[in-house]
Amino acid sequence: MILITGGAGYIGSHVVKEIAAAGFDVVILDNLSTGNRVAAEAVRTLLRDYDGAGQIELVIGDCGNESLLDQICRQHPIDAVIHLAAFSEVGESMRDAAKYFSNNTAQSIYLLNSLKRNRVDKLVFSSTAAVYGQPLRNPIPEEHPLQPSNVYGLSKMMIESMLPRYRVNYGLNYISLRYFNAAGADASGLIGEKHRQESHLIPLVILRAMGRRDRFTIFGDDYDTYDGTCLRDYIHVSDLAQAHLLALQALLAGNVRERVYNLGNGRPHSVREVIAAVEQACGRSLTCDIGPRRLGDPSILLASSQRAVDELGWKPQYPHLQNIVDSAWRWHRLENWPES
Repeated sequence: MILITGGAGYIGSHVVKEIAAAGFDVVILDNLSTGNRVAAEAVRTLLRDYDGAGQIELVIGDCGNESLLDQICRQHPIDAVIHLAAFSEVGESMRDAAKYFSNNTAQSIYLLNSLKRNRVDKLVFSSTAAVYGQPLRNPIPEEHPLQPSNVYGLSKMMIESMLPRYRVNYGLNYISLRYFNAAGADASGLIGEKHRQESHLIPLVILRAMGRRDRFTIFGDDYDTYDGTCLRDYIHVSDLAQAHLLALQALLAGNVRERVYNLGNGRPHSVREVIAAVEQACGRSLTCDIGPRRLGDPSILLASSQRAVDELGWKPQYPHLQNIVDSAWRWHRLENWPES
């Protein structure tokens, strides 16, 4: 059985679908601060079409609640944990550092200590490309220095720095997955990206195209890039989910004991290119405002994910920006989830 923290969130729901579809029973632990209980129900609906799919149980609570974690481990034979639960808003992290250190870093320490106490020795950790900060070179390899330029990235780097010591002292086998920009939605259109306060680029532009936002602002058009806007490496959320399954399988097979992998497409796209892709998806032109740069935003983030390809056998199925945007557009057109 696999414990997935944050499994009712955007990325988490896609990871739960991938893991359960492969036959693993899953316990989701989520406090629903950014997740949605409807996501778990939607995944259960999707899995009806999969022979041999695992069962899914949703537990409401914090991933750092050690007594609750101990209870889960007593009640279920937990073979491994996928730790996704975290706050992830760059701008907010710069305004409220304590919130990120408390939720992301401290809660993870409590989780790690509970795993140690309950002799769960396999962990897939959700990290981020934000640990790199302003890159010294692109594409960014895993060996690149870690110099986060925002508190979100710093909160994740602090956890990564602890994992080798938990490996040495307590035998924790772990894989850390450094995400670049997750986007898109499941091909079914039943699960996708929904945040109470949206800040991610692709859904923001889509909401503008749907008339659900009055305006859209590009934060900075004076970067040293080919069109002046930030360049990012967008990875389809379903490809990201597949990488979690491969990482989990590698840990369970004993093939990996401690490793870090970048997850991205290795293709940079600007803010203006994303807007153009949404325009193509919706069939009309969009207007936007130009605002100042956001504090902590690097100009370019581009992944080298060759290690994941070579060692995990990972191969993105949706590498093109238009495919990613089209799937997100379809989700937003169909989405009717209530707030949890």
